Amino acid sequence: MRRHTALITGATAGIGAELARQLAAKQVNLVLVARTADRLEALAAELSAAHGVTAAAFPCDLADPDDLERLAERVADAAHPIDILVNNAGFGIHAQFESSPVADERRLFEVLAWAPVRLSHAAVPGMLERGHGWILNVASVAAFTPTGTYGAVKAAVVSLSRSLNARYRSQGLHVTALCPGMVRTEFHERMGADGAERLPSIAWADARTVARDGIRALRRGRSVVVADWRYRLLQPLVHVLPDRLTERVSSTAL
Repeated sequence: MRRHTALITGATAGIGAELARQLAAKQVNLVLVARTADRLEALAAELSAAHGVTAAAFPCDLADPDDLERLAERVADAAHPIDILVNNAGFGIHAQFESSPVADERRLFEVLAWAPVRLSHAAVPGMLERGHGWILNVASVAAFTPTGTYGAVKAAVVSLSRSLNARYRSQGLHVTALCPGMVRTEFHERMGADGAERLPSIAWADARTVARDGIRALRRGRSVVVADWRYRLLQPLVHVLPDRLTERVSSTAL
């Protein structure tokens, strides 16, 4: 991946920022995408200075159709190819389904499900033409549990990743769904999920480990990877525990 270019959505914090740092350390040039321009510029400057890579800021709101199309055009730009697409941007809704604003539910699907489809659709033709490419879709272990609409959109991301990887990996294009569990980032604070802070420390994974697992799986061509050892150990239980129990546990975190 050295001297290739990666475009990362949701790049200013958490897993996205850590992916940017680890890819920059591997001499990958960056296009950093998020809503907050000043934070993007600061991160781009930091990584460029630290690793000697080219890092460009691309302020964008993925819930805005015009912004998303503008970003899709950048992804598809053959004159400045994107070799690695990282669909990481996301958020959660803390309100229960019966009381959540329907506008928030729609935005959830647009940012977490539609944006990865649109950007992947923009990226794939050029990647196939060049004979190489990587797409990392940050999903969640919620994709395998009854976790409301958040789990539903993440399940869609996992299904998309599996399908694209199966179809195109023989042509040099690798697509991976990275499925972390609870990670200490700004995610829960932004959504107001105060109950998550009461979970024991063993429940929390480290963003650096999650990013490392994602990059490693992408390079190996794996379609799905559950990040962090503790969640890999727990995943088999999801298939045998009653939905009512796993939904109750999941609702503590979201």
